[in-house]
Amino acid sequence: MVAVSPLLQRRLLSTSVTKTHHKPHQQWGIKQVTKSNFADTLEDIKSHVSNSDFVAVSLQNTGFFSAPWQRVSPFDTANTAYLKAKYAAERFQVLHFAVCPFTVRASKVTAYPYNFHLFPRAELKMEMPSYSFYCQTSSLISMARQGFDFNSCINDGISYLSREQESAAKIQMGNPILAKNVTESTSTLSVADSVFIERIKSHIKNWKKAYALVRSLRKLVLGNEEYDSRPCMNIDVCSERQAQLVVEMLQEFADDVVPLIIPARGGAMQAVRVVLTSSKEDKDLLQGKLQNDEHELKKKVRGFREVIDLISASQKPVVSHGSLNDLTFIHSKFIAPLPPTVDEFMCSLRLAFPRVIDVNHLMKEISPLRKVTSIPVAISQLKNRFFTPIDMEIPCQAMENEDTIHGQNVVKICELFARLCSILKIDPAAVKSDEEKRASALEAYANIFSPFCTASEEPIDGEIKIWTNNTRTVSCEDLVFLWGFGDRVTAGVLKSLLQESHEAFSKEFDVRLVDNSCAIVIFWQHGLSETFLNTMNKCSDMRGPLREMVSEGLRAAGYETYNRACRLGLWESSLADSLDRTLAESDSASEADSKTKCSDRCNEWIINLDDL
Repeated sequence: MVAVSPLLQRRLLSTSVTKTHHKPHQQWGIKQVTKSNFADTLEDIKSHVSNSDFVAVSLQNTGFFSAPWQRVSPFDTANTAYLKAKYAAERFQVLHFAVCPFTVRASKVTAYPYNFHLFPRAELKMEMPSYSFYCQTSSLISMARQGFDFNSCINDGISYLSREQESAAKIQMGNPILAKNVTESTSTLSVADSVFIERIKSHIKNWKKAYALVRSLRKLVLGNEEYDSRPCMNIDVCSERQAQLVVEMLQEFADDVVPLIIPARGGAMQAVRVVLTSSKEDKDLLQGKLQNDEHELKKKVRGFREVIDLISASQKPVVSHGSLNDLTFIHSKFIAPLPPTVDEFMCSLRLAFPRVIDVNHLMKEISPLRKVTSIPVAISQLKNRFFTPIDMEIPCQAMENEDTIHGQNVVKICELFARLCSILKIDPAAVKSDEEKRASALEAYANIFSPFCTASEEPIDGEIKIWTNNTRTVSCEDLVFLWGFGDRVTAGVLKSLLQESHEAFSKEFDVRLVDNSCAIVIFWQHGLSETFLNTMNKCSDMRGPLREMVSEGLRAAGYETYNRACRLGLWESSLADSLDRTLAESDSASEADSKTKCSDRCNEWIINLDDL
């Protein structure tokens, strides 16, 4: 931890910005990218990402949670926190995506910020699933206050398809795909394979001879079957295996034949189209055209995902503020549907982004910032308490009359990251060097997706925090969820009511409200939670207010019920309703299992007369 030295208190050092970009209230020139200038911007950002050390990202979404209890809390395990973030990412939509490639050299940060305006739409006019998403009122109000132009977003926002959606779209379009060079299969050919290959080979030889002999009577011999004014023939195949055999065999005719794969709507191979060219130059011309057409189609299909793929291909560390929320949105919208568990999510994410650094975890290493969640507040406190000279250089990219208010947050993330590295004695430049010892200092903060743990505090399985600003942890098994105690009951009142109601409350315990309908009881002595739950189930050994509350509908459940509610996706507006549904479904499942077992036992005594 970095303690605040009294000698460094109250020191203020303003961030310096290049003269061409010095604006009141540190409004930097952010390049605003819409559908109209997206293609021109791609080459610029490609160069900037390639030459950068890091890429900062910041998203502006239509919402983050639908009910207070669905917000990620300290008492969430890594998996329940992920399930909450997953639920939000699948419901809400990204409208602004700010990207900022940047380098840090000593006290100088050079950044190239872009703010992309997004809006999902069916650009391909195909029978793809229609887009729909939810909006959180408070998020829309906040965006409107910042001058968000909803008309521009809808009309000129950049669309996109995820990688999985792109694969599905290609199958639906059924466009011919240039067959790549293949290595010969090492597996032994079956008799059927050999007969198939010889038949196709003979067919192609005869076809080529016929074309050479009767070029002047081309239409008479070949009919109207042509591809881009070149003669062609289709070879029907029944499987990918047959398609591979045909492409391998066509290597014998590689001088003047170009094979194309014709996909079927179901995703299987439908045919291999063989196109005959007139010369090597003509073949190169055709292949170049096909590759260019495929590239243009990919750009049209991918849309903004071109930027995501660009960042992924660069393998540069991604810096964010709130990585769990940001990266679940990115995975859901641009890569593939989110997997069911946090472990699967992290494995999938690392294939695209090997290193993700959340500035929140760097902030937690500095004691005055442990309670801070706002980036501007964090920067202000660092300026006041530490001597951290940082020179922000933002080369001009925005147009003269362009509104650059949107996307400012991503530049602040770059500045905050540089200041934190300076205070923590971490050299960001070591990431690109071979100095493994220095680089490992920053690596320790990479890929931590639990919002309330730090790099120096490895989470113990089953151990969670209860309050954000308290490092004390407790086992999930020692938590009990209580609901049905009525409205307008504070945590203090509930604790006092429980205190004299059962022997389990004679030891140290605490109460925290999750929302207006439900509270958590924390037993600091292991085993008392189980004692209390047994009492609630048997309705025995109760006295005073607890007995009265149970008669009025008080219910209790362990952490596993809460975990199950998140896992089953029972996201009701109140946690009490979600827990009620979870218990009801558990009872229904138990009853169904009981009936199945009873039926199985009965069947053992049934005599089948046909067997006699």
